[in-house]
Amino acid sequence: MKLSELDRRNTQLREIMDDPECEPAQLRRTLERFGIVNSAVARWGRVYRTHIRPALSAARATGGAEQRLLDIGCGGGDVLRRLVRRARRDGYRVSGLGIDPDPRAIAVARAAAPLDGVRYRECFSDELAASGARFDVVLSNHLLHHLESPALEALLADSERLADRLAVHSDIARGRFAYAAFSIGVAPVSPGTLLRVDGLRSIRRSYRPAELSEALPADWLMERVGPFRLLAVHRPKRAMARRETARV
Repeated sequence: MKLSELDRRNTQLREIMDDPECEPAQLRRTLERFGIVNSAVARWGRVYRTHIRPALSAARATGGAEQRLLDIGCGGGDVLRRLVRRARRDGYRVSGLGIDPDPRAIAVARAAAPLDGVRYRECFSDELAASGARFDVVLSNHLLHHLESPALEALLADSERLADRLAVHSDIARGRFAYAAFSIGVAPVSPGTLLRVDGLRSIRRSYRPAELSEALPADWLMERVGPFRLLAVHRPKRAMARRETARV
């Protein structure tokens, strides 16, 4: 591939792991090793400090006995588990729900080392929104670039309905250096997985800052987290009153 092809977002590419006929063992290994990649590149530690922890503090200050996280498109669940552990180390009483419409991903998440108070459910975000479920923080990792415009709009609308304090969706910032660096850096953990081929396709499908800003509604913000990461961020204009939280 010519690096000049990265100048435009390629929405025609499809990731192999999204194929229902994808080889099961290869997919499982990919989902299991995502935690290594996410720890290296996804910058969730910084996002936790600058966005999620303040939202949890605000929720606790209004009398919430427990702060709730929702991870949409959770895959193998590594990001959710990491954030719950981090919040608990900081003294928050936190539970987490990871959702994904792919039963293969949910199976991998449930097979991981269990973490008390963290659950996984095979469903779409609109199902939770329709049920009236509420969470203090709604998040996703590497989801936005998968979605065509109508699905992106639906995800953001669902996030607004589901999040009391914060919605934050993290994804890749498309660029030539990101593509070259990932191509080399992922090599040690990619054998037997789809991490390299699908990761490079993900970068080609991902947004540049101006593109993501244009795709977001007016009350959402695009933020950069380092040179390779973008956030779509939404905060309710005013904190919602404490309410009975629908249990899912």
